[in-house]
Amino acid sequence: MREEALALAREKADPAQKLNVLREYVQACVLRSLHESEAFLCLSFVGGTALRFLYNLPRFSEDLDFSLEMKAAYEPIQWMEKVKRDLAAAGFDVSATWNERKTVHVAWFRFAGLLQQAGVSGMAGQKLTIKLEVDTRPPAGAVTATEIVNRHHLMFALRHHDLPSLMAGKVHALLVRPYPKGRDWYDLLWYRAQRPPVEPNRTLLQNALDQTEGDGTYDAKDWRALVRQRLASLDAATLRTDVAPFLERPVDARWLDIPNLESLLDVQTGGAGD
Repeated sequence: MREEALALAREKADPAQKLNVLREYVQACVLRSLHESEAFLCLSFVGGTALRFLYNLPRFSEDLDFSLEMKAAYEPIQWMEKVKRDLAAAGFDVSATWNERKTVHVAWFRFAGLLQQAGVSGMAGQKLTIKLEVDTRPPAGAVTATEIVNRHHLMFALRHHDLPSLMAGKVHALLVRPYPKGRDWYDLLWYRAQRPPVEPNRTLLQNALDQTEGDGTYDAKDWRALVRQRLASLDAATLRTDVAPFLERPVDARWLDIPNLESLLDVQTGGAGD
């Protein structure tokens, strides 16, 4: 499997695309291992990488994010040990660390040699890093589903948040993140460009906002107006520069501009979004 990952990366000319392909292959290996551990009885896959694996978002993503849905069978250390064993058996030189001192538990998997061998880096000591996060106190209100995914000849079942719930997480990030990320705004563009446009799960969004910002600070019903307020302070060129290296077609970053975002926000679906 390691050689297949390297072969896929070497097919790309651009170092950023080599890294994207290499990282995503390893992400699939991690997800397959978690599936085999029955981790998705407890976890839901969320975030940008979930959007890519499950809904074919044309943007690569860096981290693996999960929401803890059931604490009773939560055995993260055993799962991470199995992930490490499986990756080593697949030929990867990998180390792993686990931190559960905070509400969001974090694992780091670091892979030696891959970046140099794939032509991403000229430095032998530079490592590919995969970050895995589990929110152990997620806001209530998410709707989940389970789907089978086949990626790089690996088949596994993923429990995940549905599209409106995933979008609620994205809108929450847009509103509370202290700095703008092009990837966030590109994802919003993608959600709203779907037909019909995706509406956020307002129950989940409200609970998330109340949890992080305090009860009553924001009203999820006003999410469009709140997002527009953020739009007013954005520099679109900076957003495009941020997201372009992660796109399947970097040229598609051109669609990320303020008029397009405003226009897509104006589209009404007639649904309550909750």
